[in-house]
Order: sequence, then C-alpha cells, then structure tokens
Amino acid sequence: MSLTPRQQRFAFITGGVLVLALAAAFVLNAFQSNLVFFFTPTQVLNGEAPKEKTFRIGGLVKVGSVQRDGTDVSFVVTDTAQEIAVHYTGLLPDLFKEGKGVVAQGRLDEKGQMTATEVLAKHDENYMPPEAQHALDKAAQARAAQSVKP
Repeated sequence: MSLTPRQQRFAFITGGVLVLALAAAFVLNAFQSNLVFFFTPTQVLNGEAPKEKTFRIGGLVKVGSVQRDGTDVSFVVTDTAQEIAVHYTGLLPDLFKEGKGVVAQGRLDEKGQMTATEVLAKHDENYMPPEAQHALDKAAQARAAQSVKP
C-alpha cells in the first residue's frame, strides 16, 4: 500500500509532534524531580516540608549550637520562633558562623533532624535570601505581637 504525498506529509508531521511531546515530557519530568523548595524551621515543624524529598531550610545558625567532630558538623537552624537540628558531613563555607544566615539542603530523618548534603552561607553582611528574610521578619512580628498581649 502506497501513501499519497499528502498522507506522507501528515505522517511526518504527526511523528514530529509526537517526538516533540515526548521530549517536552522528559524535560518537565527532569525539572520536577530537580525542583527544591525552601522552608523555614516553623514551616518544617508545621508539616509543610516534604517527608521523603530533598528541600532547603533557611534561617540563622543558633549561637552555641555548632558542634564539630572532624568533618562532621551538627548545628541548629532557627527562624527565631522554631529550631531544626542539622547534621552535615563535609567542609563548610568560610562564611559559616553562629548567628549568621544559612541555607541547608537535605532531607529530614525519622527524628526530625535534617541530614544536609549542601550548606550555603550568605556571601556578605547585607545579603540574605528573600525567603529567609521574610520568615525572620514574620517570626519577629509574631514575637512582638505575643509580647504586647496583656
């Protein structure tokens, strides 16, 4: 059975559309699986963070919480309202310090502690990720509202 030129063009266009749709599906799937969301300690403790997926937590490194054992480091990230313990194995950024902004990427374990695969520190005195700054401002407003109540 021979196809007419019109049927050949139609088959070629249909095949091209199918190939493009398949490529778009692969790209979207890869994008979705690599998407990492940002959460504050308060959001994590409220159950908003994914249970079995990687995410980022941001806030301040709690003063007095950093414990080092070789390349194993444990510290607490706080948004001044809630706290999450973080464990990381590796070299920390030079700007990592207690009381300074930090973003840690990893997963929560069954105890509610984050096992981080990456730790990022703010790069200068004036910068903090907008999400982290918003969370700290929101926590400060909540504390101020509680202290004003009679």
